[in-house]
Amino acid sequence: MADLEALVAAVALKRLARTGWVRRGVSQPESVAAHSWGVAWLALALAPASLDRGRLLTYAVLHDLPEVWIGDLTPADGVPRAEKALREDAAMVALTTALARPDLLATFRAYEAQADAESQFIRECDRLDMAIQALAYFREGNPGMREFVDSAGKVLTTPSLVAVWSAVVKEIGGL
Repeated sequence: MADLEALVAAVALKRLARTGWVRRGVSQPESVAAHSWGVAWLALALAPASLDRGRLLTYAVLHDLPEVWIGDLTPADGVPRAEKALREDAAMVALTTALARPDLLATFRAYEAQADAESQFIRECDRLDMAIQALAYFREGNPGMREFVDSAGKVLTTPSLVAVWSAVVKEIGGL
């Protein structure tokens, strides 16, 4: 049987507000779990047929799961990238050990390594989801959303995702 405490701990991701939106003063900011859903939705809606949908969705669900233990760290937190990666890996080791699911740890590590087309596509969906969410907050009258859109644009290379991002940019107000 799966470790009940690990399962209960993981669902706390539904209550963990995304740090960037909190810092911008967005009222009722999305949770990390809601963001992960957004990434999964983009993968389903926009992925080329050549990519493995199951792998995409697994990456989307797992990519921010360690944040339930380490928090939603952003560059403003000043945690070096290597330290953040170590913390995330330790959190995933604890979770997957408790669940007796080494396959999930291996999948998380494959995502972090960015060694396959699916992991790279999900990384781009991660950023595009942020840009789309910024647009939603912009439409609600929240200022300061442009930085999130610009940040997303720095990593997008897939033409279909760049096209969506460009539409977001156009609505928020050109480059």
